[in-house]
Amino acid sequence: MALTTLEQLREDIISCETCPRLRAWCEDVAVKKKKQYLEYNYWGRPVPGFGDPQAGLIIVGLAPGAHGANRTGRVFTGDESGVWLYEALHRFGFANQPTGMHREDGLALNGAYINNIVRCAPPDNKPSTEEIRNCRPHFVQEMQHLTGKKVVLALGQLAFKQVLTGLKEQGIDVKGLTFAHGAVYDLGEDVPKLVVSYHPSQQNTRTGKLTREMWYSVFETCRGLLG
Repeated sequence: MALTTLEQLREDIISCETCPRLRAWCEDVAVKKKKQYLEYNYWGRPVPGFGDPQAGLIIVGLAPGAHGANRTGRVFTGDESGVWLYEALHRFGFANQPTGMHREDGLALNGAYINNIVRCAPPDNKPSTEEIRNCRPHFVQEMQHLTGKKVVLALGQLAFKQVLTGLKEQGIDVKGLTFAHGAVYDLGEDVPKLVVSYHPSQQNTRTGKLTREMWYSVFETCRGLLG
């Protein structure tokens, strides 16, 4: 069966070797592993997006976690960020189950799609400017294929800034838009609404910077915007 454009993009992402530092890091982590995952066969490659190709809600994160998506091969799967995300997606009707453990766990999304700005796990969760630029075509092409999008949820400042860059490239005025948890930006007819949230990283959730109430409120907003 011939590949669709989104499926081909997925294959292109998985096979990408553009950034030597990131590829070396991901492969090294996959070999050394984390003590609790020594029996696990790490993915160790770039991680494509996941979800409903006709989604109205597009969720944009930063990058795969070294022992999360870099281990499991699916975005936001296998770490604490994913625990928060998939539980909320299920709670608000976007997922068929509240947990995502591995690629064959039966998880399916309905009306939602998740991707990252950078597709390889970066050391210290900090991709370089060049690495973000190198990976940008994957993000741009994926967003172009997701033609049903009505709401874009940006998780964290870097994702927010990159979404703004994409909008600006389309000729959309984003002047004055600032990162603030819970912010909603209406950029005009035929442009997806932009919703902003802190990233559900342990750094934010364990310190109370992002609480469950704050997190759920973001998804209530998204659900409301989708009608």
